[in-house]
Amino acid sequence: MTSSTAKTGTPEVNPVTAADISASLKAGFSDFLARPVMSGAFGLFYVVFGIFFLWCLVWLGKVWMILPAAVGFPLVAPFAAAGLYEMSRRLQAGERFGWSEILTVMADQRKREMGWMAFVTLFVFWVWMYQIRLWLALILRDAPFSDLDGFLNTVFFTPQGWLFLAVGTCAGAILSAALFSLTVIAMPMLMDRDTDFVTAMLTSIRVVVENPVVMLGWAAIISGVMLVSMAPAFLGLILALPILGHTTWHLYRRAVQPLEG
Repeated sequence: MTSSTAKTGTPEVNPVTAADISASLKAGFSDFLARPVMSGAFGLFYVVFGIFFLWCLVWLGKVWMILPAAVGFPLVAPFAAAGLYEMSRRLQAGERFGWSEILTVMADQRKREMGWMAFVTLFVFWVWMYQIRLWLALILRDAPFSDLDGFLNTVFFTPQGWLFLAVGTCAGAILSAALFSLTVIAMPMLMDRDTDFVTAMLTSIRVVVENPVVMLGWAAIISGVMLVSMAPAFLGLILALPILGHTTWHLYRRAVQPLEG
């Protein structure tokens, strides 16, 4: 158990305002400044994995997968930020910690419910990649491209490509909204409480449903920052991922009431 307040049960959900988002961002940035090297290391790992993943696609000759993989890669960011949530929890509690404490807590998650959340996250990413392949086959089946430049030219400079982008964007928005609703609160909640992943997901959905405008704004901030940070060869994510991860922890603490007892 990672927190002395962790108990089983269904927590109460608080109203979330724009002021909560702002305060959480300030607290998240403060956590990053408190441990910049450790926080940045989690971002660096995420970046290295992303670059390696795209290199594998190039090596396998799956050029059509590079663009959707790059766009869909932020979907797995909430799971990648697990260590950042634990860092913020300890900073908020005034606890001292080093790499061994954080990595031990992360490793212990395999005995709890985080593994199921990882499955949900990766399943949605798989669905994203599969539906892109489906639209590719239906819309661009006659388009000639054998390399990345040919694929990008087809997608961005032909009517079939524009249709592909429009359909893919709509489908991706639906998947992203679903995953955001399921995980935005669930991930840090599982790090903080001894609860099951279904309860965590339902709590996350309740926070989004009861605060739709504010949470939609937070989703837009995450999407915008992540996509812009990916532009310079993913390198901006070294800073963006940890700051957003720390911020998500503080937003969770504001959105969900601590359990009594």
